[in-house]
Amino acid sequence: MTAEYADLQARIGYTFRDETLLLEALTHSSFANEHQINRPADYERLEFLGDAVLEMVTSAHLYHLLPDMKEGDLTKKRAAQVCEDALFRRAEAFDLKKHIRLGKGEEKTGGRERASIIADVTEALIGAIYVDGGQEAAERFIRTFILCEIAPGRERLDYKSALQEKLQENGSINLRYELLGEAGPEHRKEFCYAVYLNGKKLGEGRGHNKKSAQQHAAKEALENIGY
Repeated sequence: MTAEYADLQARIGYTFRDETLLLEALTHSSFANEHQINRPADYERLEFLGDAVLEMVTSAHLYHLLPDMKEGDLTKKRAAQVCEDALFRRAEAFDLKKHIRLGKGEEKTGGRERASIIADVTEALIGAIYVDGGQEAAERFIRTFILCEIAPGRERLDYKSALQEKLQENGSINLRYELLGEAGPEHRKEFCYAVYLNGKKLGEGRGHNKKSAQQHAAKEALENIGY
């Protein structure tokens, strides 16, 4: 294992017994596709497992932390903690994006900064820790890095609503979202949307579903107008 990956393990406070699991969690399909001889496994299977572990641990944590909160509100609170934006932000704490193994094409098109990829790799890392060290190790990582900012009333910002409300302060507006394109296999589509104000593009975003891509576009638009 190179010093680069030793540094990541030190940052997350977990040392892998089977280091191939860590490499698998960090490997995007674009990298795997470029190495057909001795093709490495990509992170998708570990992401599938990590997503389930993350949801279970988060659900249990919220159930005990907020004993008076109703089921519907607990569901919203959980969604706020495990959504793409939240995982993207949490991964900054251990500089995950620096360690992701991307193909040359994905690297050139900005994959290393893409929230959807970083969120997926975060879930894959959880899956890898679970396989390597068991539920206790995975839960420790989740509590330290993912559930570290939970507080009653703290929910994910709805960027589309925030953008609409901000722009309406200046009168009536014509705001629309336009699909620019989509890529990837059917089970892992990535959508790209742009948001326009009176025909002028304010922002652009990508996501694994249309709603997520539109939220990212609205977020970029808010940043561009200084909100």
